[in-house]
Amino acid sequence: MSTRTDSFFMIVRGRKLEVQRIPSDRNDRPTLVFLHEGLGSVSLWRDFPSSVAAKTRCPVLVYSRYGHGNSEILDGPRNVNYMHDEALEVLPELLEKLSIRAPVLLGHSDGGSIALIYAGAYDHLKGLILLAPHVFVEEISVTSIAAAKVAFETTDLPMRMQRHHRDAEKAFWGWNNIWLHTDFRSWNIEEYLPRITCPVLAIQGFEDEYGTMAQLEAIRNQTAGSVEILELPNCKHSPHRDQPDLVLEAVAAFIEKLVRDASQEPPGESEHTLDSDNTHV
Repeated sequence: MSTRTDSFFMIVRGRKLEVQRIPSDRNDRPTLVFLHEGLGSVSLWRDFPSSVAAKTRCPVLVYSRYGHGNSEILDGPRNVNYMHDEALEVLPELLEKLSIRAPVLLGHSDGGSIALIYAGAYDHLKGLILLAPHVFVEEISVTSIAAAKVAFETTDLPMRMQRHHRDAEKAFWGWNNIWLHTDFRSWNIEEYLPRITCPVLAIQGFEDEYGTMAQLEAIRNQTAGSVEILELPNCKHSPHRDQPDLVLEAVAAFIEKLVRDASQEPPGESEHTLDSDNTHV
């Protein structure tokens, strides 16, 4: 499989977003759409998207949300529903403009929450892969985000973040301020879980400093589709960085099962379940 990466910018909801695509030589594979964490970007995924593309032979789409990476710089504070806005307004337009149908969403942290909201609002996903997602706010999350605030103010964190964002200050405070806002304590997306019917793979580390296994239990207990849980030792909030081999194997096995199940459906049933459009923009 080619690991060529196509990089470009596109306008979504009136804002310029940084986008990368990794094409595939297979037409029977769903597109994997990567949704980054609260301080993430295209570059902060590092080589994980290309490793997943090579392992699964799926086409891959990665983008930096508004205010992140090389996308348009945040011009004001975020609101409590910023993840809802991304899932219900930005992501649908992005996928439509790129002619991506029935993808698998792979979301990390905030990106996992965005994936869950999208899956609960639409019924055409092939699957969900969630890395340390948030379903509700826990005290451990608030404590760690408050510690991140101190780190940003007292260490070289701004300089390190500037390598991955056009404006690290605005990217950081856009995320940190809203998570620490008192109104955000009641943020909760459990209402979307019973509407999710596609298969789910949910992965989290035992040492996650931003959330507990209660997040995964809520997903397992409340979603309508099948849920596979992978709990990883020696792993904090970024399973794909702390345990890359185990995560890569789990993602590949999950994709293979999706493809195998789709191939066993009666003729016509899987017409819209796999995205075979690998057109480049």
